[in-house]
Amino acid sequence: MELFDAYRPWADAHVFFDAAGVPFTGPAADDHLSRQTAAWERRLAESPNGHLLRHNALFDALSGGGRIHLLHVTHALERISRQGVLYPSGGCLVGSVYCAPLTAADRGFRMHNLAEYILTKEAPAFLARLGVTDRVPTPLVFEIDVPPHAYRGLAGVDYLRLGLIHLGIYRHLEYLLGADERHRLRDAVVARVRDSAVFLATSAAVAHRGSRHRGTRIAAGPYLRLLAEAVPRLPILGYLYFEAISEYLMLHSTSPRTRRLADVGELNNWLYKEVLFASYPDMAGKFDLAAFHPRPERLPGLLRRVDPGVDPAHAADYLVDRISHLVAARLIAPGGVPSAWHHTRWEFDALAPRFGPLLGHLIHRELRTFGRYPDFYFYFDQYKALQAWNYWNHMGIVAPFNGTMPKGEVGINPAYPHLGYRVWRAERDDTGHVHPVEELPLTIAPRLVDIKYTLMRNNQWAAPTPSAAA
Repeated sequence: MELFDAYRPWADAHVFFDAAGVPFTGPAADDHLSRQTAAWERRLAESPNGHLLRHNALFDALSGGGRIHLLHVTHALERISRQGVLYPSGGCLVGSVYCAPLTAADRGFRMHNLAEYILTKEAPAFLARLGVTDRVPTPLVFEIDVPPHAYRGLAGVDYLRLGLIHLGIYRHLEYLLGADERHRLRDAVVARVRDSAVFLATSAAVAHRGSRHRGTRIAAGPYLRLLAEAVPRLPILGYLYFEAISEYLMLHSTSPRTRRLADVGELNNWLYKEVLFASYPDMAGKFDLAAFHPRPERLPGLLRRVDPGVDPAHAADYLVDRISHLVAARLIAPGGVPSAWHHTRWEFDALAPRFGPLLGHLIHRELRTFGRYPDFYFYFDQYKALQAWNYWNHMGIVAPFNGTMPKGEVGINPAYPHLGYRVWRAERDDTGHVHPVEELPLTIAPRLVDIKYTLMRNNQWAAPTPSAAA
């Protein structure tokens, strides 16, 4: 697959919004799922905080003119300053510098609540878990000058839609692996799909309920139990599960904090962060959602812990509808229907036409941990970043954001031609505002940082274990 042959899959992986914040929706190969997607957009917009999907601080920051101020949190400023280079990292924003929007105020800049959580809670918890006492998370303020010829609309990348891209990149780079390794990898992902056939068939049947295909209904408890049991086999389900819970909480919470944030155009990111760290306290700084699979009996306690006003029964029914839709729309190829599942031929090439997106997500995950595949993982992610940068530059996108939902996650395209920017080390005052205090001579480089240096997977400063110190 040549580099720009990926144009259409990358276009499909992005969500574009009109001037009113409404996502563009084109025709889909599956008419029922197309109608269902439109119905979901209406349902989400009609939720208590649904207006924030179209009118929010993130969209205001990205469409407000020729200059954007963003905040990035680092725990390695000393190393970055010594090198003079800031590298982007992979993840939900592919190959961009991960940031959150800043709003100019009378006293410095007001942080988006996402950045505030990362700076004051998540990053410190991560360093504390590693036993690091000589480093602190540092806020960096970026001032981005958006050139007149840049794309002026709103374009977000939805990492849940990257499955076919992952599959295409693997097929392009699989020559890096030996024949026996390729066979083992293919057999491993096929087994994962085969052993999860009951959950996949159930999800597709629920999602197609009301279509010309025979649909089904299922109680929340049994469905969420099937989901929790399937996540270890299909790690991408942990991401779907987490995104659906996050979406529900941000859209349905009516807590005082949520209402205060809504007044300034922000969805309450603290809700899903607290759900994650309440479930898995060791997740701080890692965000490995492949391990996220709370069973249904734990769900009411988790939800009430972060927001006592949430109705767990309503949330559970919502999750069944939403996750089954996401499985059908994101993991099964367009046009796939829940028919004759028991006739499936469990071979990689036979599965690819129907389950291509799912296979791609599984391979992307498998490359991190299987045999010597992690040695090639960097090249896989770097190639993906090259494709993303190529698409963003073609479209003139300077600041892509997380298009699964306008939470406040926004990136800087490190490969944008003639990108104009300035960077400052910032300090936080006692009112919570950040102030630029020292301009830094840093260059943003279009090359992914080695994964071992990222906040999510950096253990280089961890306190040594007794055995390691001996």
